[in-house]
Amino acid sequence: MQRDVLRALPLMLLAMTLIPAGDTAGKLLGAAGVSPLFTAWSRFALGALMVLPFAMWIMPRALLGDWRIWLRGVLLAFGIVSILTALTTEPIANVFGAFFIGPILAYLLSAWLLKEGFSTLRIALLLMGFLGVLLVVRPGFGMTPGLGFAVLAGLFYGGFLTTSRWLSDVAHPGALLLSQLTVGALVLAPFGLMALPVFTLHITTLTFGSAVGSMFGNLFLILALRMAPASRLAPFVYTQLVSATMLGWAVFGVLPDALTLAGLAILLMSGLATLALRDKG
Repeated sequence: MQRDVLRALPLMLLAMTLIPAGDTAGKLLGAAGVSPLFTAWSRFALGALMVLPFAMWIMPRALLGDWRIWLRGVLLAFGIVSILTALTTEPIANVFGAFFIGPILAYLLSAWLLKEGFSTLRIALLLMGFLGVLLVVRPGFGMTPGLGFAVLAGLFYGGFLTTSRWLSDVAHPGALLLSQLTVGALVLAPFGLMALPVFTLHITTLTFGSAVGSMFGNLFLILALRMAPASRLAPFVYTQLVSATMLGWAVFGVLPDALTLAGLAILLMSGLATLALRDKG
């Protein structure tokens, strides 16, 4: 099991870098007045068009007839709409902090529904990672609507991670990626098409950047979850916060302070400690 996690780790870390990059482009689109509904729909639609020539030949005809595929796609679609809505009003680090209820939910659901190994020590390490998130974000006690959407995004994402592991052997990773993009594009099409922006060069570039980051990030995530259980990879989802912090510094001029660096260190320690555990399930 440890060897599987080590093989999946590089793909997981790359996915956790590309997904925040796509969300950063989405935040910039929101700042330019573009609706999160359009940004989410265009991300799915453009991603599906990019993957279609490569994956249509390996996608089983019956795949889109499987209700679990639609459940997975809807969870991801609603999660992306929720996090993009949160990013229109909240700083990116705060959004990702609230969002990280997702890995805890993914671990619990995987242990309960998929009968993956359950470990009290792993839960403690997962909570340790969440403590690192809190040090980075340092949220106040008031729950704003934006943070509410971020928590909702985390709940959807936790369900998506679990269903991704559930369906990891149903089809080729490329076919699974095409299916989730297709479902998301179809579900969000009525809303996205009603919120079309004026396409300037700036808007068009950000729209494509958001779609490319999300598409490749989710492809690598699917590949990683095919190699190792979601319950073992869940702590590494926290590395998205590292990427988000760095992107926030580069794009929005937010420099990490001492507490932020301490939180990042705790996150990395949590993930490395999880790797050191031997599988007891």
